[in-house]
Amino acid sequence: MFRLDERLQADTLYLGRLPLCKVLMMKDRRYPWLILVPSRSNVFEYYHLKKDDRLQLMEESAFVAEKMADHFGSDSMNIAALGNVVAQLHVHHIARFKTDPAWPGPVWGHSPAEAYSDEELEARSEEMINLLNSHFIKESEADDDIQDTVYW
Repeated sequence: MFRLDERLQADTLYLGRLPLCKVLMMKDRRYPWLILVPSRSNVFEYYHLKKDDRLQLMEESAFVAEKMADHFGSDSMNIAALGNVVAQLHVHHIARFKTDPAWPGPVWGHSPAEAYSDEELEARSEEMINLLNSHFIKESEADDDIQDTVYW
């Protein structure tokens, strides 16, 4: 059964569900930052996904990146799946600006996250939900672990 990694649960806010992925928002007010997590168990690398899921992840990633880039007018979209700290496959989508604190370097390790105020968190999460809502589905319609494959 699929379970979201505890660190992702602690560091993010759940926004909604795309056909394959859960959409999370990183709790760092300095960056518009979403994370896609394929709802498959025992998946740690992109190549662990079945071919159809790999293609779906790319579609969902492209959708999220384009929506974010267009909405925020970012100078660059950073899209990355690192897995060094959290092994569960997850793909970061970060709208980057030449004025952001880590530019032009990576956001990871630059400085501690800056928490949203309650009002900022509510406003940014609503903004992100409205941005992606056209493609969100109900959790009950999702195919989580339809064939729960163990890759190790």
